[in-house]
This record gives sequence, structure tokens and C-alpha cells, in this order.
Amino acid sequence: MSYLKETPLGRSSEYVDEYMPSLLCPVPRWDARENLELEDTTLPFHGTDIWNAYELSWLNEKGKPIVAMCELRVPCTTPNIVESKSLKLYLNSFANTRFESRDAVRAAIEKDVAQTVGGNIEVLLYSLQESAGFPVWEDRGDCVDNIDLTFEHYEYRPDLLLCDQGPEQTGQLYSHLLRSHCPVTDQPDWATVVIRYTGRAISSASFLRYVVSLRNHQGFHEQIIEQVFVDLMAQCSPRHLTVYGRFTRRGGIDINPFRSNSEQPLPNRRTTRQ
Repeated sequence: MSYLKETPLGRSSEYVDEYMPSLLCPVPRWDARENLELEDTTLPFHGTDIWNAYELSWLNEKGKPIVAMCELRVPCTTPNIVESKSLKLYLNSFANTRFESRDAVRAAIEKDVAQTVGGNIEVLLYSLQESAGFPVWEDRGDCVDNIDLTFEHYEYRPDLLLCDQGPEQTGQLYSHLLRSHCPVTDQPDWATVVIRYTGRAISSASFLRYVVSLRNHQGFHEQIIEQVFVDLMAQCSPRHLTVYGRFTRRGGIDINPFRSNSEQPLPNRRTTRQ
């Protein structure tokens, strides 16, 4: 993926504050999926990438600055993702451009990002008053972070995932300890990861060890969550599986990939660190 060095993420960039759609940069999904031995025509999951952008502002027709929160929902079936720094630069380019309405801004973002990812997306804009009333993350299921273990593996080890003995069950595990690395800049990415499943009981301790083993693993947010999904299916074979990642902000944007073979996306609720 040496071509990624030529994207905005791989080089210094000047900030443009006049609307410029050409700032958006696509990144093909197929690179990472090829490594996971996935075929786009027969993906083992469906899902959505939920992007929350907190740094969006434009001018109304009278020249007054307007600020808003932007939510983008990108289906996992699009051929491309958006390179995150390019999205930041693109959204900043609205700053000194006049738009007749909030809906005009929403329509522009939806059109431009859809062209970049190669498929239909959904864009929602919220005022600060509207977003202030949204519910936040609620701890549900079993948090594995408090299990007292000795850790030895900080490099990717899918074989650490194990199942407990016993009948099939429906369960939910989550951890706030997920860390991975950007494949371009090698900067760390931090996240809460949630798994929901029906099948053999997934060992909580083994899931924690596996999450920690991703600590130095490289991949974009979407790729990391798809990796977790594929590894759980390979090691534990659940009938139903959902994997949801809530990554912390970088550049005023957080990315929250959702992958499942059995349910629709969970609510877009910010965690404490988001």
C-alpha cells in the first residue's frame, strides 16, 4: 500500500477554506480484504461505517458563520473508504463559503463523498442544540477489562481466541482497551470494541488477550473491525456475530465501523472518550 504515502495522510497539507470537493481522497477496501481472503461479492457480513465530524462550519447567505455536527453513514459495500485526513481537509474547506441553507450543505457533502466512495451514503447535520440531547454510550454486556491476567502477547494473535465448554448461548462482550496503528503514519488509534454473538460461549479472558494482541497491529479502523469479525468466525464459529468499534477522534472526526451477519447497526452513541 505504498500509494497511501501520496494521500493527504502521508504528507503535509495546507488548509483550504473555500469549498473544494477535489480534496477528498478514496482508499480501496479491497487491499485489506484481499489479505483477509474476502470477496466483495460474498462478504460474510453487512454493515455501515458511521463517521462523526465535529469541526464543520460554513457561512449563511448573510455571511454569518454556522456550525454543525455531521454524521456520515457509509455502507461497507462501497468499493472505497474516504481517507480520513482528506475528509477533514474537505470539511474545513466549507469555512468561508456561503450556502443558502443547512440542507444545501448536507446535499453537497452527500454528493461529494458518495462520488469518492463509489456508492450511496447518508449524511445528517445537527445543530449543537440538537446533538446535545442525544443519548450517550451505555455499558451493556460483560466488560472484560477488569479480568486479572498476565499478558505476554502484544503482536497480532488470532489463535488466542477460545471457546468455553457448555451449551450454545447469546452473549455480549466489550473492551475499552483496543489499540491499533494507522498503516500510513503509524499513529495509535484507540477504541471500544463490542461483540454480540450466538454460539459457543466465547471465553472472556481469551477475548481480552486477543484485543491486547492487536495493540501494535496496523490497519484503518474499518479494516481492524473486519479483522476481528473474520478472526471470531474462524476461531469460534458463532451462528450470529456482530462486531462494533467506537474509535476516538482524530482531526475532529471519529469513525465507528459496524459489521454483522444478523442485525442492523446499533445506535450511534458516543462513548466517554469520544
